[in-house]
Amino acid sequence: MRQITFAIVTALGVAAPGAFAGAASQSASFAHYRVTVLPALDGGVAANTRGKSINDLGLVAGYSNAANGQRHATAWALGRVIDLGTLGHAPDLASAIAWPSNNLLGMVSGISLVDALDPDGGQGWSCAAGGFLANPGGHACHGFVWAFGRMHDLVPLPGGHNSFATGTNSWGQTVGWAENGIADAACLGPQVRQFRPVVWGLDHRPHALPLVDGDTSGSATAINDRGQIVGISGICDQAVGRSSARHAVMWDGGHVVRIDNPNDAPYWNTPMALTERGEVAGFAGVPDDFDGNFTRAFTWSRAAGWKWIDILPGDLAAIGTGINVRGEVVGYSNDGTSFHPWIWRNGRVANLDEPVDRSNGFDGTLTLADDINDAGVVTGRATAADGSRIAFIATPIGH
Repeated sequence: MRQITFAIVTALGVAAPGAFAGAASQSASFAHYRVTVLPALDGGVAANTRGKSINDLGLVAGYSNAANGQRHATAWALGRVIDLGTLGHAPDLASAIAWPSNNLLGMVSGISLVDALDPDGGQGWSCAAGGFLANPGGHACHGFVWAFGRMHDLVPLPGGHNSFATGTNSWGQTVGWAENGIADAACLGPQVRQFRPVVWGLDHRPHALPLVDGDTSGSATAINDRGQIVGISGICDQAVGRSSARHAVMWDGGHVVRIDNPNDAPYWNTPMALTERGEVAGFAGVPDDFDGNFTRAFTWSRAAGWKWIDILPGDLAAIGTGINVRGEVVGYSNDGTSFHPWIWRNGRVANLDEPVDRSNGFDGTLTLADDINDAGVVTGRATAADGSRIAFIATPIGH
């Protein structure tokens, strides 16, 4: 897999800025936000933090540089910063929360390098090839669920060496994807083996989910407490990207429900988040954009169908990353040079950085919005005045 944000980075000069721009930003009609910077594990000496998930109790999870310089999965709760550790003891191991992972029990899911080396030559798989973790030592990577102070290993399918966890519900079910033992020439090197969407139960053993007929690989990206799961189905290619995401899908009651892109683009169709009511937010491909430089954000539900989310004026591409029960969606977009965080509410989109109340001394710039809880509190990444990358929460303070 290539890093998720590869879907919306450099435009390579093949379209004019704003080629897909929709309605103008409506920040004036949105709440103002008070920004709180979340502390780094290393005390801020080399801050490189990001909030990826926030639940309705305010628990934030993401990653931060640890004191040894390695990236570690991190949680922020009640004013404390917590190092969630790694799935091993080698000094070069790293871990991260890579996806929104919301439940009310404080369980957090993510990825970690393990002590064992990857027999397929240290390919890096989704964890390193996707840009989430540096892996110069060639370790295998496993999903994990952190629950009640302990990190639990989520092993791959038989024959596979790697797995990736994206979300956990309040019943302790975790979803993601896992390698099996089938080598596939359709995989984009250095990927070697097929991967399947999986659910790990309380026994932490993987159970593969069905794919769309004719597909060979896929990934699960979010689960709710009703047991509904969303993700992708396609060919091996690259995990969560390109032709691996031929189809966006929902697994509901054992059945595969296709979430069809009205553009008919057979790539980049990726749900990222799911509410308890079955509402989805994510991003999707557009025709003739195989490399994913111009993806569009969308929402979908069985009741309302597919809705495109307008891109901020001047930006080229966007992804939706989080959605709450009120239907508010957050994400980020880019203009070919810079990232911009946005929030979509009642059919209107606004740059999240514009309505920030800076009276508390916050002098940074919000760049990535990764998740939103049901109270409308957003977490993500900002750039501080000194250029360091810092995790934040943005709390609405009025209309």
